[in-house]
Amino acid sequence: MSRKVIHTDKAPAAIGPYSQAVSISPGGGFNAVVYCSGQIGLDPATGNLRDGFDAQVDQALANMQAVLTAAGATTDNVVKLTLFLTDLGNFAAANAKMEALFQKPYPARSTVGVAALPKGALFEIEAIAAI
Repeated sequence: MSRKVIHTDKAPAAIGPYSQAVSISPGGGFNAVVYCSGQIGLDPATGNLRDGFDAQVDQALANMQAVLTAAGATTDNVVKLTLFLTDLGNFAAANAKMEALFQKPYPARSTVGVAALPKGALFEIEAIAAI
């Protein structure tokens, strides 16, 4: 099994001891499985968090797509998502964003209500993709 670190300047740099994503080549008919670290609504150009839930979700999704692209994947390759929300009252809004981005059959997904996220973010998303 080989392991490759994925990095792109089109998504925010890691703000701790972790990689944007790590790809492994497990065999079994897959070229790689990509494990994407959580993305929040940080603008990669400025490092600033976007204002408001919708803007943060849009930016976090764009960041995730940039990491997937750097790994040679698209949202069509995503098999599992985990969403983190500081307010589960935003669950329906998050669902609408997911439905607009992902095609059927949708990836498996968990949504977790959390007390806080890095940098005061309102939303975070992580993904696993199979290429």
